[in-house]
Amino acid sequence: MTGPGPVDHDHIDDTGGTAPPTRAADRRRTLVDQLGGVPGMVYTTLPIVAFVAANALFTLPVAIAVAVGVAALVTGWRLLRKEPIRPALSGLLGVAAAAGVAAWTGSAGGFFLIGIWVSLGAALLTGVSVLVRRPLTGFVWNALHGGKHRWRQSRPVLRAHDMATLALTVVFASRFLVQRWLYDAEATGWLAFAKIAMGIPLLTLALLVVIWAFRRSTRQLIAKPSGA
Repeated sequence: MTGPGPVDHDHIDDTGGTAPPTRAADRRRTLVDQLGGVPGMVYTTLPIVAFVAANALFTLPVAIAVAVGVAALVTGWRLLRKEPIRPALSGLLGVAAAAGVAAWTGSAGGFFLIGIWVSLGAALLTGVSVLVRRPLTGFVWNALHGGKHRWRQSRPVLRAHDMATLALTVVFASRFLVQRWLYDAEATGWLAFAKIAMGIPLLTLALLVVIWAFRRSTRQLIAKPSGA
């Protein structure tokens, strides 16, 4: 019996076969739902769009106030819909922190600085973990399954987590490189577009590789008979 995976559909065909297309499609839909689904993407996008639009029409302080106000309205709406409180509040706090940096730097691009540097940190963390042969996703999988499996001793499993962790590294590194370049160019509108486009949609693709690595680990280390 497997432990909980990162998403509800982190189950495998115990015979080692390939999941039917319908199950693969269900898994992708569930992954998007775990990341907030279409509503989650809209909630994330609205404060950013509001900030850029207000900054183009008014002064930076007004744009900051508009972004925080929109984020507060979105949070209130999510709470009225009885959605989980933690994601709703974390979204509001994220916008408030970004607005604080923009106010401190006196630059509209400062609104995106936290995300840019977080992307760099995540890229370094995941990339270094692969270089030292301890891919981060493997530790996450093992922790979710009781922390008792010698997953690094299995070459197929280690390779799978190398690939999954590298997929995350590519996402985070590309976010940093593109958005940092746009920040230096003071292209606030394109920076907002890049943040949205390289957010949940790009992360979803990388997490599909992570799910594959999780399923491969489960098949190799748990679903196989002990003498296999």
